[in-house]
Amino acid sequence: MAFMIDDALLPATLSAGPMTDEEFAELCAEHPDLFFEVTGEGDIVVMPPTYSLTGARNFEIAFQLGNWARRDGLGIGTDSSTGFVLPNGARRSPDAAWTLKARVARLSPASREKYWRLSPDFVIELQPTTDRLRLVREKMQEWMANGLQLAWLINPENQSVTVYKPDGTMQVNTGIDSITGEGPVAGFSLDLTSVWNPLGAVPNAHTA
Repeated sequence: MAFMIDDALLPATLSAGPMTDEEFAELCAEHPDLFFEVTGEGDIVVMPPTYSLTGARNFEIAFQLGNWARRDGLGIGTDSSTGFVLPNGARRSPDAAWTLKARVARLSPASREKYWRLSPDFVIELQPTTDRLRLVREKMQEWMANGLQLAWLINPENQSVTVYKPDGTMQVNTGIDSITGEGPVAGFSLDLTSVWNPLGAVPNAHTA
């Protein structure tokens, strides 16, 4: 299903027929410069690669979550390249996620090697630029509708974190330098200072 699309038109939503996991993986492989997700309605969402600073923020978030997951031992952390097939059929990739190992262990050995057909227990998403804001808000609602226990939408521009909970409530936290998990990730604390400013203090260059 190779195609060409002008970068100026991204993000874009395309209509397509049902695809197997293998067909979806092949589509992604044919367009390594693009990022794909599929909604519960079967529409393909096509997005360009993230901006470099956004990638640095994603890396910092996944690094902190992965370190905590390793110490805690109950779940497994995944990064932004990981795809999940949700109960409604959507194929989604969160910026970072944590899933209880016991749930993953219940999958068949063959399916564990492919896209996990479950919703993670906890996800973190970075709020993108305004042209993708509607898409990410729809994505957050889809996460919660498919069994997610907790989600954070992080907005570096105004340094806020919106917490989504299974009962449908949302809480916006502003002016914070860290946020602590609850429910499935109780005990996890995300240091936001390196997310707000991934460069940190830039050292002075020394001349010979």
